[in-house]
Amino acid sequence: MTTEASEAPDPADPDADPESVARTIALRMLERQPRTRLELERAMARRDVPSDVAAAVLDRFTEVGLIDDEAFAQAWVDSRHRGRGLAKRALSAELRRRGVDETVLRDAVATVSDDDERAAAAALVERKLRTMSSLPRDVRMRRLVGMLGRKGFGSGVALSVVREALDNLP
Repeated sequence: MTTEASEAPDPADPDADPESVARTIALRMLERQPRTRLELERAMARRDVPSDVAAAVLDRFTEVGLIDDEAFAQAWVDSRHRGRGLAKRALSAELRRRGVDETVLRDAVATVSDDDERAAAAALVERKLRTMSSLPRDVRMRRLVGMLGRKGFGSGVALSVVREALDNLP
């Protein structure tokens, strides 16, 4: 009995058909997690797949819906904002690194409202504050603002949210 994986060409085989190699690379990467077109293109380039062959395979995968950068960007924003509390700036940076087009990126990040962003910052601060009860107020302030900065929140939002949380402590 032959499995699909054993029928796939070995991307390391120099005699393998470049189109089959490109398809194998893309399918293997996509079966683990969704990927952007650019991520797949870079992987194919690392394996020396000719750019015209890679483009043809990627065009076909896009046509049949296996690659959809818009859906990827939206799912990424939803997941990373809700799950990790990332702000718009951090989300944009991550999508840029993954090769998402600037227009697609802006549309996806625009689904996070300023109120959503502020609520995410407040939730992060509330969660972190529970572990900081023994620290002086200035140390808490510095650490919380730093944490929010690393999550992509601007200093205005970070300072405001942290001050409000500290002022509301019992």
